[in-house]
Amino acid sequence: MKIFLYYIGKARDPHANAMAEEYVKRSSRFAKCEMREIDPRRLDPFQKHPAAQKILLDPAGRALDSRGFARLIGERDLLFVVGGADGLPEEWKSRADLLISLSPLTLPHELARAVLAEQIYRALASLRGHPYPR
Repeated sequence: MKIFLYYIGKARDPHANAMAEEYVKRSSRFAKCEMREIDPRRLDPFQKHPAAQKILLDPAGRALDSRGFARLIGERDLLFVVGGADGLPEEWKSRADLLISLSPLTLPHELARAVLAEQIYRALASLRGHPYPR
């Protein structure tokens, strides 16, 4: 299983970036994990990862608790996409397998990426019996 965390927009906040990178690094102990910036005009994640389950972050998406989020993790590759300041391209939302919301609050995309990376790590650690999620 591989997990891809793609985000739209420049990563400007070094502290939020460091947090996200740290959780991606930790997650890599359990699964192949990759985080990268994308430009929707140049890369179509649906074509690049046709077999992956596409999960996009959207304020109108389904709210999950950490246990519900962990149930998303399986044997299939996962592709998470975090929108930039203007959100996600509208045409992507209808193509997604699942839209999820991290919070009813509006979060800067950099902070949303850090929270998502932490939840990915929490889910992987929980499923592997690691004590982190206590």
